[in-house]
Amino acid sequence: MQVDPRGQRFAAAVTSVVLVAVLVTGSWLLLAAQALVFAIGAGFGARYTPYALIFRGLLRPRLGPPPQLEDAAPPRFSQGVGLVFAAVGVVGYGSAVTWLGLIATAMALAAAFLNAAFGFCLGCELYLLIKRFTPQTRSAGG
Repeated sequence: MQVDPRGQRFAAAVTSVVLVAVLVTGSWLLLAAQALVFAIGAGFGARYTPYALIFRGLLRPRLGPPPQLEDAAPPRFSQGVGLVFAAVGVVGYGSAVTWLGLIATAMALAAAFLNAAFGFCLGCELYLLIKRFTPQTRSAGG
C-alpha cells in the first residue's frame, strides 16, 4: 500500500500542535487522545487516523494528486514509535512523575516536528535501519 507523503506531513503538523498543547497544559487526557491517534495509525495504518481522513477529505482534493507515493509500512511503524512515547508520557503525567511525561512528550514532539517542518520522518528512518540489519529469510521456492 502507498501513502501520500503530504498527508504524513500534515498529520505530523497537527500532531506537533497537539503535543505543544500537552507540554503547555500538562494534560494527560490530551496526550491520551494523541496516543489513541497513534494506536489507530499503528494498528490499521496511518491513512486511517483522523488527521489523514481530514487531509484526504479537505486538503488533498485542493492539492491534486501527489507527485509520488511512498510505502505505507515506515509511517505505520513510526505511528507505533509515537504510541510508545505517548503511552510513556501518559503514565508520567497520570502518575505525577511530570518529568517523565515532559521528556516523553518532548521526544515525540521533536520527531513530529522534524517530519512536519522538514519532511524527515525519524520513525521511518528507524524502520528502514532495522529492516536493513534484519536478516531476510529466503522462500523455499527461490
